[in-house]
Amino acid sequence: MTESLPLPGRGNVSRRSFIKSVIATSASVSAMSWFSAPAAARHQGAARGSVGRLVSLEVNGRTRRVDVLPQETLAMTLRYKLGLTGTKLGCDRAECGACTVMIDGVAHYSCSTLTHRVRGREITTVEGLEGPGGELHPVQRAFIDELGPQCGFCTPGQVMAAAAVLRANPNPTRDEARRAMSGNLCRCGAYDHYLNGVMRAAREVSHA
Repeated sequence: MTESLPLPGRGNVSRRSFIKSVIATSASVSAMSWFSAPAAARHQGAARGSVGRLVSLEVNGRTRRVDVLPQETLAMTLRYKLGLTGTKLGCDRAECGACTVMIDGVAHYSCSTLTHRVRGREITTVEGLEGPGGELHPVQRAFIDELGPQCGFCTPGQVMAAAAVLRANPNPTRDEARRAMSGNLCRCGAYDHYLNGVMRAAREVSHA
């Protein structure tokens, strides 16, 4: 059940909505302060090598303009500024894989990737895997059939890692798939289910 916070005059607001509103407000205020600053001061800051705050990101086939802090991670940008909450934050230190996304077709931990470093590169999140008619990706279908998701928290990262594996090697051996998926932890211990799903998806892709 989603935790709700009682706010004066606003009834119950979900914890996620509250956090997103706080971050969005902070981003808006910081952007306003940048644009309201004298032009000379802005140019002076740029001359000192400061990073531009407004950037264009290629996410799931769309160009998204977003205000990004200099040390902001891609996971934070995707979740709290672009609303792509399929990217989960687990350990937040590049150990669990829950935040896995594809960058130019290769799996990356978004919690340890600076957003400013991926400008001009193609970012794909779990939301971007669906087909043109909203159909599931072969990996997603296979994970469901093999009962991969348990609590489900790690599942988006597992899906993205598996999709990247099959993109690089459409017909992996079981050992190759196991090694490629080893960077994604599952607190429920459903590793064999996920591995079975990868192999099932590989067979579906090869026969398509």
